[in-house]
Amino acid sequence: MAKKKILIVEDDEDIMELISFNLEQEKYSILKAESGEKALQEISQELPSLVLLDLMLPEINGLDVCRRLKADSRTQSIPVVMVTAKGDESDIVTGLELGAVDYITKPFRPKELVARVRAALRAVPNSKEDSLKIVRAHEIEINPMKREVLIKDKPIELTFSEFQILYTLAKQAGWVFTRYQIVNAVRGEDYPVTDRSIDVQIVGLRKKLGRAGKYIETVRGVGYRFKE
Repeated sequence: MAKKKILIVEDDEDIMELISFNLEQEKYSILKAESGEKALQEISQELPSLVLLDLMLPEINGLDVCRRLKADSRTQSIPVVMVTAKGDESDIVTGLELGAVDYITKPFRPKELVARVRAALRAVPNSKEDSLKIVRAHEIEINPMKREVLIKDKPIELTFSEFQILYTLAKQAGWVFTRYQIVNAVRGEDYPVTDRSIDVQIVGLRKKLGRAGKYIETVRGVGYRFKE
């Protein structure tokens, strides 16, 4: 099996080497770029399996790189994981809404970074059938064809929106979703919504899930994710 290629976009040489070393230990093939412009050049020559993208970059910043990748049909399906300094909540939200699948804050633990990369690669859908696959996470089983949720084989009654929210989060466990992304998955881009309405839906969903509601985690200032 061919090695997965990870493009690391990072202008700090020490951090670049730290990330490279840990990913190479996991048998990934590493591509490197120290600026946004060089990252785009690298991708134009060789498509990576995933991009680890620093936000604070010379020439072209990380958000603009992400925006360009997601606007191009050739590269829009490549998962992008942002690497950012703590406290950049507005940048994190913007990046996720542009299409990044996850973010890692600096300073980070190498083992966590490797786990996030592995999860992002694992979650990339291979076919249309993947979008309707049964999801089993912890003691929860979600069947989108039957629109059925079981917890320890006991059926749980959910509304349409609650089911869609749970399925959206659980089938990409570990990924962080903004409220906007959740609404888009449930109702479509043009559906009017407020942050409060999503929060109310999440409260109701957690209550119906009982003890399993703890798997829906709040990411402060950003949104929600389903615990891996």
